[in-house]
Amino acid sequence: MNAGTAPLRALIVDDEPLARELLRRMLHEQPEVEVIAEAASGTQAVEAVRAHRPDLLFLDVQMPGLDGFAVVRELAAELPEIIFVTAYDQYALRAFDVHALDYLLKPFDEERLARAIDRARAHLRRPDAESDRGRILDLLDELRGVRRFRERLVIRAGERAYLQPVAEIDWLEADGKYVKVHVGPRAHTIRETMTQLAGVLDPHRFLRISRSAIVNVDRIREIQPWFRGDYVVILQNGAEVTSTRGYRDVLKALLAGESL
Repeated sequence: MNAGTAPLRALIVDDEPLARELLRRMLHEQPEVEVIAEAASGTQAVEAVRAHRPDLLFLDVQMPGLDGFAVVRELAAELPEIIFVTAYDQYALRAFDVHALDYLLKPFDEERLARAIDRARAHLRRPDAESDRGRILDLLDELRGVRRFRERLVIRAGERAYLQPVAEIDWLEADGKYVKVHVGPRAHTIRETMTQLAGVLDPHRFLRISRSAIVNVDRIREIQPWFRGDYVVILQNGAEVTSTRGYRDVLKALLAGESL
């Protein structure tokens, strides 16, 4: 890898087109970096690294299929310098610091991006930079042991997108292959499934009470018994959500004051 004065040859990896576009625009303002390729999936990332041999890899961690962890495992001895792009919480990010790697916590600004690039260039100048591959793999093992839950969901409206804090969500409702996110009087449709969301939302804060409903515990006003052992959950905004038999135990535990 060229650690001289030539621009760092960078590859952007993110499954979100808007995220890639934003990072590409930001990097265009960084004269020390040249974007040589982009990838929209982990599989494309592996192929692009092997084809282009970049100096620097901006790698999204959370991607469907082959995620950022799997990309690093697949490349192993072929790794360029990596700047992780992530929405992980601060607890997980402490592991990055311990292993002397850098990351960009979404959303980030131009100043934070510039610092990450400076850090990457300084790291490439070190004579022992190649020996850090083992520490990267150790980092991934450590992070896999940290349970991470989303603090925000991406809501799209046409060409626009914004981040919705999960703490403000009242409940989530299955809508075919999509999910409706209920926030006060508004409902937004996102392209995720209930199963996917149940795996990334903190189960201490969000209870799945049926195949088609997940409720925010902090938004529950009342729980009323219903037919055949089911319950009706009444939220603070007046919405009524009915539980089903296969999920009644979580509400029983909540009513009993047990730890979820």
